[in-house]
Amino acid sequence: MENFNPPYDFVKGATLLVDKPKEWTSFDVVNKIKHKIRHKLGLKKIKVGHAGTLDPMATGLLIICTGKFTKKLNEFQGLPKAYGGTLLLGATTPSFDAETEIDGTYPTEHITKEAMERVRDELTGAQEQYPPMFSAIKVDGQPLYKKARKGLTVEVKPRPIHIYSFDLETSDFPNIDFTVECSKGTYIRSLAYDFGKKLGSGAYLTRLVRTSIGDHNLEDAWNLEDLVKHIDENY
Repeated sequence: MENFNPPYDFVKGATLLVDKPKEWTSFDVVNKIKHKIRHKLGLKKIKVGHAGTLDPMATGLLIICTGKFTKKLNEFQGLPKAYGGTLLLGATTPSFDAETEIDGTYPTEHITKEAMERVRDELTGAQEQYPPMFSAIKVDGQPLYKKARKGLTVEVKPRPIHIYSFDLETSDFPNIDFTVECSKGTYIRSLAYDFGKKLGSGAYLTRLVRTSIGDHNLEDAWNLEDLVKHIDENY
């Protein structure tokens, strides 16, 4: 039985569903929780980790494990995930999202609803996807994003992923709202970039929220500050 709900035994093992705030890294969230647990329980150290990194500009569901439950992180990592978000057609950024400045603009007048649906269908199913340069994938022992911020370009290999569903809401064109269900290892930023490119234009993410990991849903997650307050007041 997963220990999702309080009271938590952080040392024996707890699994926490947390809504990651925008502009926080996933590591920031882990550190915040880890520091609070150590302080409240008087521990010199405790294992705390997360399953499935979210980019700083994204919000939504993080699964955090503590103590002996950190052994479960790989299991959570492998679960399918669901997202909702918005992409903007007609422009690109180096990071494929709003973390970096626009580096190119492209026409959108030729893009029809039918074309968007065709490309959506092309991008659904088994895919070979190139991860973005601004990602945590390590090459020669260093995350790609560190190389990207130095202006370096590194050749990356495509990775097999699966897009189970990809739904569009196009009424606010060129802002396209979407929902995606996908396999582990999928970069939604790359999906947005590929969507724009296949339409003969460009695209980048302006909003992204992870809504589920397997059967675990964002609606059941803690607000981070509420969780910190709960630990502060009850342990």
